[in-house]
Amino acid sequence: MNNREQVAQAISEALDGQLTAEDIVVKIEQPKTSDLGDLAFPTFVLAKTLHKAPNLIAADLADKIDQTAFEKVQAVGPYVNFFLKKGSFAATTLAAILTDKDQYGAQNLGNGGNVPIDMSSPNIAKPMSMGHLRSTVIGNAIANILSKTGYHPIKINHLGDWGTQFGKLMQAYKMWGTEAEVKADPINKLLEYYVRFHKEAKEHPEMDEDAREWFKKLEDGDEEATRLWKWFRSESLKSFMRIYDELGVKFDSYNGEAFYNDKMDEVVQILEDKHLLHESKGAEVVDLDKYDLNPALIKKSDGATLYITRDLAAAIYRKREYKFVQSLYVVGAEQVNHFKQLKAVLTEMGFDWADQIHHIPFGLITLNGQKLSTRSGRVVLLEDVLKDSIDLAMKQIEAKNPSLANKTEVAHEVGVGAVIFHDLKNERLNSFDFNLEEVVRFEGDTGPYVQYARARAESMLRKANKTTFDLDDISIDDPAAWNTIKALSEFGDVIKRAATEYEPSVVAKYAINLAREFNKYYANSKVLVEDDGLNARLALVKSVSIVLKESLRLLGVESPDEM
Repeated sequence: MNNREQVAQAISEALDGQLTAEDIVVKIEQPKTSDLGDLAFPTFVLAKTLHKAPNLIAADLADKIDQTAFEKVQAVGPYVNFFLKKGSFAATTLAAILTDKDQYGAQNLGNGGNVPIDMSSPNIAKPMSMGHLRSTVIGNAIANILSKTGYHPIKINHLGDWGTQFGKLMQAYKMWGTEAEVKADPINKLLEYYVRFHKEAKEHPEMDEDAREWFKKLEDGDEEATRLWKWFRSESLKSFMRIYDELGVKFDSYNGEAFYNDKMDEVVQILEDKHLLHESKGAEVVDLDKYDLNPALIKKSDGATLYITRDLAAAIYRKREYKFVQSLYVVGAEQVNHFKQLKAVLTEMGFDWADQIHHIPFGLITLNGQKLSTRSGRVVLLEDVLKDSIDLAMKQIEAKNPSLANKTEVAHEVGVGAVIFHDLKNERLNSFDFNLEEVVRFEGDTGPYVQYARARAESMLRKANKTTFDLDDISIDDPAAWNTIKALSEFGDVIKRAATEYEPSVVAKYAINLAREFNKYYANSKVLVEDDGLNARLALVKSVSIVLKESLRLLGVESPDEM
């Protein structure tokens, strides 16, 4: 039983069961300052039932509650404030962390159920830009968090390796490209052709028609179109893998759009058999009026398939292949209607598991307030950002700790970690403007700040030469340590919330808060003094190190022992 559940149980007993502990626990709040208690119960919710003013209810409750398990319980206005027993609470919390180590906070919400996560999904023949960062790192963090809570995540990189853009690229290559040029610098050259095509096609619309013909050739299995497609795909994957290695992100599947070419006929057949397809201006659509959605366009008038046709095939394939309990799509918020249509069409097809599909939307990264765009050429390459961030981390390490033994490795962990953490500390639906100088600072709400707090904890443990702890002697009642101990105790609740809300920022904000509270404790207490409390204080330091490292791991961020 955690401390919130303990408080809820005490209140329920004082109310003679009028509210269950489960009803109460969700209403418990945390006061803004510790002098108001560690947890509080607002009595407004009981005013109608008990026909009393909330402040009178609070006073009555405080008198009735069995205070044995608490330091004290007092009524303040309409709140019942609970003060936990600091020494015993600290000992219980620290013992759990030191015993469980990196398994601390783990829980079984998922019973091993499979959760495919559609994430990253860059388009072939285009370099990965900052625009691809969010889906990649949000999806990776959600996978880690779900794994911590008993699910079995399956990370799928649904590559954009099919579609009309390949017709445009082939046409552009045939007009301006050479094999030698592309071999020398594959991704950047292909991007250059793609951007030039869009600029020139505005004045020469016939180019779009030529591009459509090239894509039709590809769909029909034309030898030259297929050769170019395979070449573009192979070169792109080499480039992508370099960046994924930098980010520390691995995938279980790279099945992209092309994988579903032979799986769409079944989709169309089911739609026809259920009389769901209707003709509209030569195209075939599924009417979704009853869902207040526009019709889902399944086939164009020329017979070409669309993105939703492939997503329908992919959803059916994944259900059969993985027997998923949830299926997540970490895709930008601008695609919200697409996923509403996808679920609606699957429901119309008779698949009741459509309810297990969840779109995990996120906001944009902007640069100087402008949306990043490959077509317009306004693109910031992710590889360049990671390199610049690592360089900036190295400069700061040179200034702060020039004698650090493994500077190159640490600069990589700090630089890449800073970019990932900066993304994930933002609530995923929020957009944000990217500024590299702010991202790699060692102070403030940054990844390096959290990494540095953890490295400081490890440094203290090295100085004390402490690797084992007497768990019978870890009671701490130092007020300066209390907020740190309370923060440590909340880790399991934080992970549960992050998992149920698919929200990695909950973990990132928690890590910032824990680092901040630990730094305050370190600044106000003499931790390494040789006295009877040394074992307990170092147990606290080690616990902070364990939980900060695990928080960063869940976010996909490395945690160096020295910085």
